[in-house]
Amino acid sequence: MKEIVIASTNQGKIKEIKAMLNEIGIEVRSIQDVFEKEIDIEETGQTFQENALIKAQTICNMINKPTLADDSGLEVDALNGAPGIYSARFMGHDTSYDIKNQYIIDAVKGKERGARFVCAMALCIPHEDPILIEEYFYGEIYDHIEGENGFGYDPIFYVPELHKTSAALTLAEKNQYSHRAKALRKLYQILKGKP
Repeated sequence: MKEIVIASTNQGKIKEIKAMLNEIGIEVRSIQDVFEKEIDIEETGQTFQENALIKAQTICNMINKPTLADDSGLEVDALNGAPGIYSARFMGHDTSYDIKNQYIIDAVKGKERGARFVCAMALCIPHEDPILIEEYFYGEIYDHIEGENGFGYDPIFYVPELHKTSAALTLAEKNQYSHRAKALRKLYQILKGKP
């Protein structure tokens, strides 16, 4: 396999995946490199894995090339796993993460603070069974917003063993502990063994 198309427009995500897969000689192309117009795929799955598979399979069927998609988000124990698969759409697409983060901080006051980031990846290769990977990053909801790195819910996701939020981690720390980094390492090992 010489090339993989990433079913994403998230430049940060694409950069992370490129950095890892270029090491084993796999060229990574984004969905924007392949299609002139924006492709809108409805995520109708009930789990992160189902949504990743829907995205990867849809693009793979359209272009007949290996396609990788990921679906990730935050699950908060005190909110019964919310925002979960609706992490990006939680409280509405146009609601800023400052507002979403403050809402979650307020919602868990005096409750169990446990939380985890989930990353599900699906790699669809024409005429092969899909490869599915799911990894986690455990922590808790912090009592305030802190940190300048990362995006989304990173500023309220506290990592007890590192004594800081995900948004305060260095890139090296994030690449060691994060849900996406763990999933990418697993994918790397699988692809390294493929002819």
